[in-house]
Parts: sequence; structure tokens; C-alpha cells
Amino acid sequence: MAAHSVPDILGGEPILGKQLSKGGALAELVREGLPIKALLLLAERLDLRQAEISEKIGIPKRTLTRRLTEHTRLTAAESDRAVRLAQVYSIAVDTLGDGEKAAAWLKTPNRALRGGRPLDQLDTDPGVREVENVLGRIAFGVYS
Repeated sequence: MAAHSVPDILGGEPILGKQLSKGGALAELVREGLPIKALLLLAERLDLRQAEISEKIGIPKRTLTRRLTEHTRLTAAESDRAVRLAQVYSIAVDTLGDGEKAAAWLKTPNRALRGGRPLDQLDTDPGVREVENVLGRIAFGVYS
């Protein structure tokens, strides 16, 4: 990623607890589980409430609340979904110019996605690729 790396979007070394400049370090962290604070920072960047981010990551609200009070980590699967959201957000920021525009675009229905919101497509790998494809078309000035 160009200017907005996924580790930076998730809080960087202060929140993640380690520097992730080496290849494979992010994958290793996903396997260990992201700190819950990284998810909260991602929700803030995406302008999502806790209930919305818990739905997008697949965590029941009560479980998220318990993890917040206990300061525990996400599971590997939850961390993977959070990183997927952060990666698409990073591409959107690079394409659209800033975080607020990227968050708004992700929450706005898009004709290129059959009227669906890009954020709602990110629950599957094909959906992620479709959103990335639309962002690529925008970046290269192709009508989308």
C-alpha cells in the first residue's frame, strides 16, 4: 500500500505491540489475534459504531463488550476480517484522497455494485475483489 499501510491504520506499533515491516509479520499477527484496540481504531476510522463493526467482523455485541472490558485479542478469523476491512479502507483512502471520503464512499450505495454499499460486500473474498476492482476503475478514471 502506498501512503496508508494496514499496520498504520490499525494503530501501528503503539497499539499492535510490534513493528510490522518484515514480510509475513502481519500474517503472523493475524494468527496471534489483533488487540481489541486495533478494532476500535478501525471502527473510528470507518466512522462505525461498535454495533456496526461487531456485525462486520462477525463478533456478537456482548462478546465484543466482554473483550473490551478484559482487553483480550480477537480470534484469528476475526483478525483476518478486520485486516480485510483495513486493506480495502487503505486502498479507498489512497484512491479518494482522505479517510473521511473513503469512509463515506464505503457506506454509500454504488451502482457498480448493483446498488449495494461497498462495506456490505466485504464479508467474502469475491466481494472484496469486486470492491477493489471498482476502486481500481475509479483510480484510472474508468466510468464506474
